[in-house]
Amino acid sequence: MKYPASELVLDSKGNVYHLGISPEHLADHVLLVGDQNRVAAISAFFDEITHQSEHREFVCHTGYYKGKHITALSTGIGTDNIDIVINELDALVNIDLKERKNKEQITSLNLIRIGTCGILQADIDVHSYILSSHAVGIDNVAHFYPIAFSEHEKELARSLDSFVGFPKEITPYCAEASKQLLDQFEGPETHRGITVTSSGFYAPQGRSLRLGTRTPDINEKLEAFSFEGHRVVNFEMESSALFSLGKAMGHQCITICLGIANRPRMEFSKGYENEMNRLIQYVLDRI
Repeated sequence: MKYPASELVLDSKGNVYHLGISPEHLADHVLLVGDQNRVAAISAFFDEITHQSEHREFVCHTGYYKGKHITALSTGIGTDNIDIVINELDALVNIDLKERKNKEQITSLNLIRIGTCGILQADIDVHSYILSSHAVGIDNVAHFYPIAFSEHEKELARSLDSFVGFPKEITPYCAEASKQLLDQFEGPETHRGITVTSSGFYAPQGRSLRLGTRTPDINEKLEAFSFEGHRVVNFEMESSALFSLGKAMGHQCITICLGIANRPRMEFSKGYENEMNRLIQYVLDRI
């Protein structure tokens, strides 16, 4: 099968359309961040930077850290952007862009999201490291793909849906993180648990300003939920699409976030630049 120009979209230089990069610009270890400025914060730790580019909100720096080849790439906010990023990263390594055909041998990337999040458990302090064992999506990106979720993933999603009572228009789905990367990045500093990925920052996360919300008690219900020893530890806006699409394409995916708000305690960080830099180094040293 040869992909037509309308489906595999490339720019005038032959780069993938949105990210604006070519296969030679990409390492096998990809650190994904929402904030464009965080890319430079990561590459500041590199011993050598071999590539820098910027297209729209997608900033890319590739280089070496203690001999390890690493790409730092910004995604912007939301699962819709993750849909673009994962498809184009996969195309870079698993599609011959000149021939527009799938490669015979599949390459698996390590996709590691470093983000910020809202903590949903009162006993976890602001600035803690949150490691996502599962991501439950209350967005809709994965519903557009023929993904074979495991029975464990489907049962967790159904159980959470029943416990919380989401509006009928919302169908949660669940995807597990890479067990290999979970073990690699877990440590005394981390809190492992279920992440809920929302499609927005305000009402989808239970915030109520002038327009209000249809799920005013969602945070309290998520805090109380448990499934086979797993509890919900945080809210964020990218991991469900990362885990579901990435795993379906054969990549290893993980998310580790710095908690900058504790929703039950109604606390928000007064500044987290130093703490984020420490998290970045924590991740780099474990790759």
